[in-house]
Amino acid sequence: MKEYGSSVQKLVDYILTLQDSEKRTKYAYILVELMKQIHPGMKDNSQDYTKKLWDDLYIMSNFKLDVQGPFPPPSADSVGRAPKKVNYNQHFLRFKHYGRNVELLILRAIAEEKEEEKKLLVTYIARLMKGFYVTWNKESVDDSVIWQNILEMSENRLSAVVEELSQGNLGHAKVANNARKAYSSNDFGSNNRNQNFRKNNNFRNNRNFNNRNKNK
Repeated sequence: MKEYGSSVQKLVDYILTLQDSEKRTKYAYILVELMKQIHPGMKDNSQDYTKKLWDDLYIMSNFKLDVQGPFPPPSADSVGRAPKKVNYNQHFLRFKHYGRNVELLILRAIAEEKEEEKKLLVTYIARLMKGFYVTWNKESVDDSVIWQNILEMSENRLSAVVEELSQGNLGHAKVANNARKAYSSNDFGSNNRNQNFRKNNNFRNNRNFNNRNKNK
């Protein structure tokens, strides 16, 4: 292990030649303390760090070291094993700077049956998207761009609401208060609307899946 140098490796090889078990164990403990000093920047004296040092010692001995250490030796099969593959997010995002949660909120707005609450929720989403846009692009954005993005992400299923709301200003205090009220409202949790939300969400997932297959 290059981080400890050839001198430590020679000491490990020497310990392996010792016939006395107690002496081997004593020298192993001393060597672990030496390994700590080789990395003076690492001041972590936790059990996990100590276990790592002992694991490294066993590895440098090619798992032949027979001592009474504080931890059992690691399995030889576990060393060098490739980590488990992490699956990438399969969601197709038309606007990556808004993220998947904004898409879910838009689907939730589509599923909302009460017009007033739908308007308030869409207003909240628009303000949220505007904040994300400015953070991502480091520049201001006209409200018309946000409304157009909502139309595209909702596949024009919120066109009537957007047409009415786009006449106002997203930064207006009354609009902001109503938007926060809409988002925190307990009425948004009814079973019927949640069922519609799941239906719209399944529709979007199936459409994205078909589009990816078509592109392939």
